[in-house]
Amino acid sequence: DDEHGWSDNGIANFENGCYAKLINLRADKEPEIWNAVLHEAHYLEHGAIVENALMYPDGTFDLDDARLTPNSRASYPLSFLTNIKPSSRSGHPKTILFLTADANGVLPPVAKLTPEQAMLWFLMGYTSKLAGTETGIVDPVSTFSRFFGEPFMPRNPDVYARMLGERMQKHGTRVYLINTGWSGGPFGVGKRMDINLTREIVNCALCGRLEEMEYVEDPLFHILIPKRCPSVPPEVLLPRNTWADKEAYDVRARKLAHEFSARFDKVYGNKNIDPAVARQCPGK
Repeated sequence: DDEHGWSDNGIANFENGCYAKLINLRADKEPEIWNAVLHEAHYLEHGAIVENALMYPDGTFDLDDARLTPNSRASYPLSFLTNIKPSSRSGHPKTILFLTADANGVLPPVAKLTPEQAMLWFLMGYTSKLAGTETGIVDPVSTFSRFFGEPFMPRNPDVYARMLGERMQKHGTRVYLINTGWSGGPFGVGKRMDINLTREIVNCALCGRLEEMEYVEDPLFHILIPKRCPSVPPEVLLPRNTWADKEAYDVRARKLAHEFSARFDKVYGNKNIDPAVARQCPGK
């Protein structure tokens, strides 16, 4: 479910299964994962693999128990899901979603990106390491992994950024940044974005309804924020509005923007990045 490629012939998926987190899994929130992992079947025919989850002697699981680790996982083939595309190949994408989990609570739940902005955010690969992602991570930590998968991208960064921009322009592909992190404050103060709200946003992005919206540019992060989105409370779209302490928001936002700028200068300062792309870096 992670690795995809985009060639001159379209996109293709490299994998044939999913590796899902189980901590706090709920049937009403994520029914596809729940049914794929916990459907009833003979043990020789079941097919799902569960690891690091608390299991009682009678074979039932407690997916809320994180005493030993929050990194409980399940593996299962794509055929266990109901909404899959049988072929692993498709045409050129009309919409691309960049997923990030902003533990600082300063990014909007959705933002539209111009080609230059998309190339910049693709380069930076910003997200937060969450508990259960790596050993030793208890509280979320800001991290940058270029192209959202640095170990798998061996060529110079300007090559991949340019390839993305060229394909976006050639095929008219739109890109949105989807933030599944925190709102109303950073981790420990704010609340995690509700998954149902995220689903509404994703649906609007994929069906083209976000293209009809009016946008305002965030001058610090250089992203385009919609003034409204169907089924989403308008106050949630502008993250500063969700913070009780507006000054605290400004401080935290500037801090993250500085981290972006410092990271860009350190990693990409001499990598021949197009100046038009470099100008889209937060904090610049």
